[in-house]
Amino acid sequence: MRDFSQNHAALALNTASLGHNLEGFGAGWSPEQVIDACAARGYGGITFWRRELGERAFDIGVRTRAAGLQIAGLCRTPFLTGPLALPSDAEIMDDFHRSIDEAAELGAEVLTIVTGGPEPGTKGVLDSQKLLADRVARAADYAAERNVNLALEPLSPATAGNRTCIMTAADALNVCDAVGAANVGVAIDVYHVWWDTTLAATLAKRGKGRILGYHLCDWLADTTDVLLDRGMMGDGVADLKALRAAVESAGYNGLCEVEIFSANNWWQRAPEDVLDTIVERFRSCC
Repeated sequence: MRDFSQNHAALALNTASLGHNLEGFGAGWSPEQVIDACAARGYGGITFWRRELGERAFDIGVRTRAAGLQIAGLCRTPFLTGPLALPSDAEIMDDFHRSIDEAAELGAEVLTIVTGGPEPGTKGVLDSQKLLADRVARAADYAAERNVNLALEPLSPATAGNRTCIMTAADALNVCDAVGAANVGVAIDVYHVWWDTTLAATLAKRGKGRILGYHLCDWLADTTDVLLDRGMMGDGVADLKALRAAVESAGYNGLCEVEIFSANNWWQRAPEDVLDTIVERFRSCC
């Protein structure tokens, strides 16, 4: 397993850690301010959210790379299933294709898929997983032509009512198998899988070459909001080093992306302090 105690070049910022994923949160830094602050602190990369890009995806990508940073990814596709998805298949697929175009313009090799929950009128998740696989399969070639990989991200069962129909790495890999495209894999977010005692075995058996991203934060023992109260690494109950060992044993050696949704704590702090704390915790806890 890689040693990060003296080197954090593998560290990437997901700009959600500064509140940039939701309107009205965070300090309102521009992408340029984020890029400069990350470069000054030796980060290796950044993942942006679509809402930050506007019509400037290409320029922001150029600026990021000129600062010596990688584009770790882009968040995210629209919901592809469930009650939060757009009303029609055509609208969903149109926005899916737009998100792929934006990732390509930015120069992001990975576009994260947060799937959406069970489809209205269905029970359980299997029918929704089949619909998800169909929609991903229909977009996979379009993404491949633009050098974009699609990363299915399983989410915690606590969010399964409306935000996800895949809750384990096994679920996500089953959908990958159903799609059967080389550019479709999984993103492993410790917030969502820390509880899964089968994760290491699943990744060892089925994850080789299919892990497209690894996301860091922590699960607070007394969380007040399953969406917007994530912990800084080391403040919660996740075994971060064991989780990274499972991911790296399955062959992943890419950037480790810190993604902390924290409306009442970290998003209220000065961005400089958040970025500095991330570096310290990455080196000591992850």
